[in-house]
Amino acid sequence: MEKVTIFEMGPRDGLQNEAALISTADKIALVDMLTAVGFQKIEVTSFVSPKWVPQMADAHDVLTGIKRDANVRYAALTPNKRGFDGAMVAHADEVAIFGSASEGFSQANINCSIDESFERFAAIMVAAKSRGIPVRGYVSCITDCPYDGPTDPAKVAYVAERLMQMGCYEISLGDTIGAGTPKTIEAMLRAVLKEVPPTHLAGHYHDTKARALDNVKVSLDHGLRVFDAAVGGLGGCPYAPGAKGNVATEAVNDLLLSLGFATGLDRAKLQAAANFAKGLRHDT
Repeated sequence: MEKVTIFEMGPRDGLQNEAALISTADKIALVDMLTAVGFQKIEVTSFVSPKWVPQMADAHDVLTGIKRDANVRYAALTPNKRGFDGAMVAHADEVAIFGSASEGFSQANINCSIDESFERFAAIMVAAKSRGIPVRGYVSCITDCPYDGPTDPAKVAYVAERLMQMGCYEISLGDTIGAGTPKTIEAMLRAVLKEVPPTHLAGHYHDTKARALDNVKVSLDHGLRVFDAAVGGLGGCPYAPGAKGNVATEAVNDLLLSLGFATGLDRAKLQAAANFAKGLRHDT
């Protein structure tokens, strides 16, 4: 049975957009529950300015407070060298950098152009290589941008290739506002796959318009075997209006199992984690 990896995003991408601050203890509890599910990779937090993403202000305490499993890689999002340094102090196993295929979103999200973003990433890549830390690259707005409209697939391919050339081991393709359809996802993949092989790609599809699972299917047809998802379908992006709702991990898991793929996840423990995660939305 062929394996598909689900990269769990709930603790970071799932919780970052929640208005009410969630306690550090609850974030740690969620990560510990997800560890027990059987994930190989969990994105725990992001080392960003608390001014812009206050929900992630406790990144160090969360990452140092979890119960670690040697079989799990605990990741952190790091927008700049300062964030990378913070992640290293907190013993992140890998880090992620995030670029955009849209100029408008790049300016809104990280306050620089696409080409300028690569200059920022260079310092992270050098530091990560010197420490043997894997770096994952994200490409936002792969089909549509809330500021610029439809995204040219060639632009996605350009950014993905640049990230690979810089040393990212994997490129996660993000449908940031959940506007992608199987048709637009396929057009994007055809362009990207000319530059990056499917073994180095992941799909990150938001479910804003209930098309995420369809987009996972078309991505499977094109050879992708890694998908990002957030337990309980939590989250979105603070800089993408209307983007609430990552595709639910439990829904992706069920789809993959129904198609005959193995995920290695405990369904009962996954559902328990999803119920807990959904409950965090109501904490005040």
